[in-house]
Amino acid sequence: MSDLHAQLCRLVGRAVADYDMIADGDRILVGVSGGTDSMVLMELLERLRQRAPVRFGLFAAIVDEGFGIDHAPLEAYAAARGWRLEVVRTPIAQLVREKGDAARPCGLCSRLRRGFLHRLADRLGCGKIALGHHRDDLCASFLMSLFRGGGLKTMAPSVPADGGSKRVIRPLCYASKELVERVAEPFGFPAVGKCPYADRLSERGDRAYVERLLAELERRFPGIGKNMLRSMGDVRPEHLPRPFPSTRKAG
Repeated sequence: MSDLHAQLCRLVGRAVADYDMIADGDRILVGVSGGTDSMVLMELLERLRQRAPVRFGLFAAIVDEGFGIDHAPLEAYAAARGWRLEVVRTPIAQLVREKGDAARPCGLCSRLRRGFLHRLADRLGCGKIALGHHRDDLCASFLMSLFRGGGLKTMAPSVPADGGSKRVIRPLCYASKELVERVAEPFGFPAVGKCPYADRLSERGDRAYVERLLAELERRFPGIGKNMLRSMGDVRPEHLPRPFPSTRKAG
């Protein structure tokens, strides 16, 4: 195991322990898109499953949105690794075209994907869904909510979902995007296609803009991702403005 791989394993182990993400007897569904983050997450959780003192079941799931992406290479990789993989065929692409916001299709698409993941989790008896969001994702989500006036919030590392019947966990929450990508390199994950909106969103999407902004700020404020995560856990309400009365609006 490389030093980087060992570092990421330690961060995942710490996140799992800090947020009580995994307990004996759990059945965990991992959302696998074929992207680096979710693939690394599945690899690390499978390693943890084999070595951890607690026993838990692990399942992988691909949500096929219907954009024509060929998931066969990913299915072959999963089979070679011995993963229990489910492919969920959905009409999400059609629904996004019919009902989605052409400028911001990701919101509807992500909500629909989560719905299909929850249905599969119910069928498999999984009480937890693991997603591959890393520290940079949490920081970007925090800034997007802040900039849009949505409150001081982000993707929680472990949060109740589906009316409290499940939990969504994010074991990569302490890891930077750069670390995850460097650990991914030796695995040789298969290349997968991308949705037709990907290039446009990468160029003009709000999330992509905020991610570039964070990379730029890192040069000015080294360690900004780690420091932002620490600040999110150190909320001091007495130093924040009180909520405005419902009859008034700020600014």
